Amino acid sequence: MQLKGKVVLITGASSGFGARAAHLFAKEGAKVVLAARRLNRLQDLVNEIQDNGGEALAVPVDVANLDEITLMVQSTLDFYGKIDILFNNAGFGRLDWLEKLNAERDIETQIAVNLTGLIQVTRTVLPHMLEQGNGHIINMGSIAGYTAPPLYSVYAATKFGVRGFTDALRREVRHLGIRVSAIYPGGAETEFSSHTSKDSAKKNIKTPAWLRLTSETVAEQVVKVAKRPRRKVVLPWVYNIVILLNNLFPAFSDWLQIQFSKKYHK
Repeated sequence: MQLKGKVVLITGASSGFGARAAHLFAKEGAKVVLAARRLNRLQDLVNEIQDNGGEALAVPVDVANLDEITLMVQSTLDFYGKIDILFNNAGFGRLDWLEKLNAERDIETQIAVNLTGLIQVTRTVLPHMLEQGNGHIINMGSIAGYTAPPLYSVYAATKFGVRGFTDALRREVRHLGIRVSAIYPGGAETEFSSHTSKDSAKKNIKTPAWLRLTSETVAEQVVKVAKRPRRKVVLPWVYNIVILLNNLFPAFSDWLQIQFSKKYHK
């Protein structure tokens, strides 16, 4: 698929994967709509893209609020008349032992943003794609949506949900011209990791340097998937082996991860 002239709506676009993907989509000639809560960050990003000859629009949104989602989608349609690609990137993580998580801030809000918000954004955009007879939905998952390590209980639950939603939706709408894909990255150098947890155990979960991703690497894969749709992309590829071993030898996977909990969960 040629991206020139395509309208790309990106949630969680103010930093990380979303911000880098916005730059790359714009370089391909796409018109990017940047959506997130931090309007000042979005506007700075719009200015950067426009200074480089791209076209971009900033729309403030909290994906946990259905009214704001509806306004975001309608604003995009009013401005560009269509949405060709939706990149559901908004999300955050609160990683800690379950009993330490705040019931509202860490549990309810995390589910509302990472899973319910993603579903509601998709549901709001989908009718317009169906009317067009084409479109591509790309959801941001996580390796945690396959492996569910300690400290990730709620975050993993949301990403397992994203994986299930992505697979089911793809099977619902592929024959109607709508592509549905997911990106499943491992640890990456973004703002995400700096806001996940203050627990000392979290500091002992360190992704080896040779496995650590950058925002640029993940964003490049998002654009590649937009050009050549695939069901899923696991990043880096070696995590496919981890997923396979987790599925084939669940008792051994449990044993390994329980050792971590026995050491740090007092």
